[in-house]
Amino acid sequence: MPDASTPDLAALREAAAAAQKALEEAERAAAPAAPETGDGAAPSADDEPAPGEATPQGYAAEVAAGYAAEATLPLGALLEGEPGGEATPDPQVQVGFALSMLNRHGLVAGATGTGKTKTLQGMAEGLSLAGVPVFLADVKGDLSGLALPGPDNPKVAERAASIGQEWTPTRYPVEFYSLGGLGKGVPIRTTVTDFGPILLSKVLGLNATQESSLTLIFHWADKKGLALLDLKDLQSVIAHLTSDEGKAELKGIGGVSAATAGVILREIVGLEGQGADVFFGEPAFETSDLIATRGDLGVLSVLELPAVQDRPQLFSTFLMWLLADLFQELPEVGDADKPKLVFFFDEAHLLFTGASKDFLQQVVQTVRLIRSKGVGVFFVTQSPKDVPSDVLAQLGNRVQHALRAFTPDDATALRAAARTFPKSPYDLERLLQELGTGEAVVTVLTEKGAPSPVAWTRVRAPQASMEPAGDAEIDRVVAASAGQARYGTAVDAESAFELLQARAQEQAAGQAAAAGEASAAEDQREIAKERARLEKEAATREKAEARHKEQAARDRNRVVGSLARTAGTVLVRELTRSLFGTRKR
Repeated sequence: MPDASTPDLAALREAAAAAQKALEEAERAAAPAAPETGDGAAPSADDEPAPGEATPQGYAAEVAAGYAAEATLPLGALLEGEPGGEATPDPQVQVGFALSMLNRHGLVAGATGTGKTKTLQGMAEGLSLAGVPVFLADVKGDLSGLALPGPDNPKVAERAASIGQEWTPTRYPVEFYSLGGLGKGVPIRTTVTDFGPILLSKVLGLNATQESSLTLIFHWADKKGLALLDLKDLQSVIAHLTSDEGKAELKGIGGVSAATAGVILREIVGLEGQGADVFFGEPAFETSDLIATRGDLGVLSVLELPAVQDRPQLFSTFLMWLLADLFQELPEVGDADKPKLVFFFDEAHLLFTGASKDFLQQVVQTVRLIRSKGVGVFFVTQSPKDVPSDVLAQLGNRVQHALRAFTPDDATALRAAARTFPKSPYDLERLLQELGTGEAVVTVLTEKGAPSPVAWTRVRAPQASMEPAGDAEIDRVVAASAGQARYGTAVDAESAFELLQARAQEQAAGQAAAAGEASAAEDQREIAKERARLEKEAATREKAEARHKEQAARDRNRVVGSLARTAGTVLVRELTRSLFGTRKR
């Protein structure tokens, strides 16, 4: 395995010195026959050769001087000749990036099949050799071959020799990642709390009022010790705060209207529909793990995205979190000899498809500010028009492969792309359509921060396999990764969802107990009422019985009195009869 002292870098320095010497000789030789402007400046646009003419003799030396730097990322060699015809690479004129300028970001563009993915792979290999860690978003699964050495191929060896590249089959230190376990690789997750309300609002496309409400929800959850780990935690908190019970808890610090809560919940459901629920959770990924080296080589972190290429919102969500988290975590480094980390986002148009204005503003701001952290970002896409102009304005390095012009819109885009390059002796509208596979028009920032001369370049061949690695190889790399042991198994820790569920169950149990106590008290009241009724009925019966007894006694007294009176009458009568001499018959 090659180290940072690979012959490529040494050869480039020698080539730069030779080119500088050639430049001085060319200037002395050309002085009588090639008049310069009064101040000795480079020829003006009026002095440019007509389309189809060969590149001027002195332009190769100008290119060599423009791309010379103390530390470079080799890209390829200058091509000289007729576009669309025979072109000869000049191995003495090397084209590449100044390592110190890679944090000024860049664009790699070109139509399908023009070689931009292989350019991306070759750049990642060169950065690894220079000891710079790299992150690659691999949407189509084309970059997994970095884990395997490229096979011996006579055509590749011949091409490499023609541009001064010492080609050696090489495998590089690779880590494979996936979004939340969708596909192969170590799962990358983060918590909703770490993602934050502001960034989540941008991803959900919320307005200022809704963003303020979401911030209030996060604040309340944090104050109450309710961890927001995944989307169901956030949904449960919103549902609680919009309930009759929750409204009272928010009354002291402001409220969330039912309409606003409904909008937020609907947007979260939409994000879940994109598969983002797997991205939120624990264990949370530490973005600092991406800044890693093995020996003298930078680690290539490849995010495998074939399983989510039809879910642009999930891809965009991940991008924004990753860059924002790095910006928060990394210290300011100013101007460094080489970047701490370089990002490559393949199929970058997926980042901006259907993106809201707020999201684009967040991308622009993040790309602009993260430069000071020593992080470079390269967007890889088919056409420059796929990237919003505000984002393009932040990019200082450009590798443009062939463009196609099959429609009027394509022709307009082609002319616009050609006009954005610095002045050069090329007919760029023609050249950009006639570039061969593996050829590009290049301009970068020099170490002084000025644009380099435009260079028609034959790009270096990757030294790792240009074919995707098989599933078995990816599984082997993942199984051996320390990241798999740390992040491989999802953890559903106790969080807001569980705590609010427990609270609801306690409240339900309390309400049931209170209802039971109330029911028992009501039963006691009913028993007491029934007892009082029975006692009253018993008293009524006793009174009735007493009255009955009194009446019976009175009746008996009347009968006895009557009998006594009757007996007295009879006795009197008998006595009377006896006295008067009568007899009873």
